[in-house]
Amino acid sequence: MKTFWRNLLRNRGAALGLVVLAVVLVVAIAGPMLFPNSPWRMVQRPFLPPMTVPGFLLGTDALGRDVTAGLIHGARVSLIVGLVSTLAALAIGVPIGAMAGYFGGRADDALMRFTEFFQTIPSFALAIVLVAILQPSIYSIVGAIAIVSWPPVARLVRGEVLSLRAQEYVQAAIVTGHGHGWIIWREILPNTLSPVIVLASLMVATAILLESSLSFLGLGDPNLMSWGYMVGAGRTVMRQAWWITVFPGFAILLTVLALNLIGEGLNDALNPRLARER
Repeated sequence: MKTFWRNLLRNRGAALGLVVLAVVLVVAIAGPMLFPNSPWRMVQRPFLPPMTVPGFLLGTDALGRDVTAGLIHGARVSLIVGLVSTLAALAIGVPIGAMAGYFGGRADDALMRFTEFFQTIPSFALAIVLVAILQPSIYSIVGAIAIVSWPPVARLVRGEVLSLRAQEYVQAAIVTGHGHGWIIWREILPNTLSPVIVLASLMVATAILLESSLSFLGLGDPNLMSWGYMVGAGRTVMRQAWWITVFPGFAILLTVLALNLIGEGLNDALNPRLARER
């Protein structure tokens, strides 16, 4: 474990990404304590510029709502959607990929054709349709993002299982009479964690972008403030009040960039041979 953290922190980009992500997590957890009031509440005159009135660091939007409060409350929504939808996508993709790679034959063909069906549909378009049908809410957004995100997980896990299925320790487990489920979950899947962890970190970033895009189009949860909603709400008055869109947009940029840097660092830390070759 010490070697892993040493290799991870040696990557300057990953170290910077961890710092940025830690700040976002602290803001998401402790921020609502500093701003306990609803971010939808009108607290000042509209279009108040940043740092002009004490207590309103980032100004107000077109309805007089505090941009700072919206930014802090939106951090929690974005992180929750990103993490929960990624976990749901892993829960779908990992078993499908593992069964396809382990059993092979007709089971592999059927599961991969099912996976390819979802990959042929543009993920963003499918997410829009699903959220529109299920009605915009935090649950429908998480479910839609999970449904469009699991196919790459299934294909990655299938490839890893195919390479591990022929290993001697797996054949030994088969000979000793262990069941297929025991072999998959206890012998094979633990050895596929490295690439799955790297992919999961990138999926969280993609999920945050998807949620922001859906909220930008007006398909976000109407009861929750999110960064995407803030960007969408300020797009029509961007020339008059640039700060309404710039600050939440910058928050999305920083968070997604941090997660991508962490993913690259994890890839180097978990695959030191590839890092040395590069």
